[in-house]
Amino acid sequence: MLELTALFLAGVHFGVPLAYYYYAKTRWLPKPWNIKIDENYRPKVTIILPTYNEEKIIKERLENLYNQTYPKELMDIVIVDSSNDKTAEIVETWYNNNNDIKITLIREKERRGKAFALNEALRHANNDIVIIADADAFWPENAVHETTKWFSDPSVGAVSCLKKPMKQGFLGIEGGYRDYYNILRLAESKAFSTPIFHGELAAFRRELLLKVNGFPTDIGADDSHTATKIASMGYRSITPEIWVNERVPKDYASWRIRRAQHLIQHFMKATKLRVKNKTFKKILAIEAYLHAINPWILLTAAMLLVTDILLLRSIISLTLLFIGLVSLSIKEYRTWLIQQIYLIIAVMRNIETKEIVWNKQEK
Repeated sequence: MLELTALFLAGVHFGVPLAYYYYAKTRWLPKPWNIKIDENYRPKVTIILPTYNEEKIIKERLENLYNQTYPKELMDIVIVDSSNDKTAEIVETWYNNNNDIKITLIREKERRGKAFALNEALRHANNDIVIIADADAFWPENAVHETTKWFSDPSVGAVSCLKKPMKQGFLGIEGGYRDYYNILRLAESKAFSTPIFHGELAAFRRELLLKVNGFPTDIGADDSHTATKIASMGYRSITPEIWVNERVPKDYASWRIRRAQHLIQHFMKATKLRVKNKTFKKILAIEAYLHAINPWILLTAAMLLVTDILLLRSIISLTLLFIGLVSLSIKEYRTWLIQQIYLIIAVMRNIETKEIVWNKQEK
């Protein structure tokens, strides 16, 4: 009896995301965007760059922004620095030699987290479009243009990127995870909006940022939650094929767990939003389920099998558990299972700390 219950739960755990993925890939992904793009649209842009001990890479990152094909007179850069190294001094020196692009440097006396830095920078952002960025995520030269052109359609409220990992991560799972992940982000965007954004490049209409009172400071996924709030108002929050290379830290597991913590915080808060668009309401519900509930269904199934083996010495349960372990040799299964473990750990970690301010990880 226990093995049948475990099989049913395992079927639910694997069946729901597979069905959602198949539906998104076959029904939403082939759809046209239904967005009118003006390739010549050139709004003024403010790029917000929070920094913390970036002295090794900040000059290269500034060069990366400087070399954008977008007109320099239409770009401002606001840097909010909370470093205790020479990041701010390097910024000032670089700006003295490249003053044909406007840079505002804000020095924080106390490091309070990314969202606080973003909100502080937002006070200095007067342009139509605000793009938040990470110091260690380098953009292709056409990134600003490829991002801003989507805002030529007034239905678009927020735009983010898709990510390619520069390393495969622990047991090669990051690459496989991103393949699955990016298809969903793109498909959800075509359906209406996606509830997951990326801080490596996330752009917003400034007027909408002000309407939602900036970025939330009580959760970690400030980019995703802000985009979701904008989508709940009826605007589209999308991730078109704007590709950014993502550096993967050496301590891969803690990095993935922290990100999982932030997404779970975001979904727990986002499910309370009043959502206008019916399709996005469904997307938000299924993504919240996949992140916060589905991993625990798999854990329950595994615990039932172990209990059946220990108490009743069930050969069937032992066989099922053995098949599950042997299947770890399959990359897709291994990738999925490890992500579920990270999500379970993330829920437990959130009880202890939200990890809104975290230690810098070497990449």
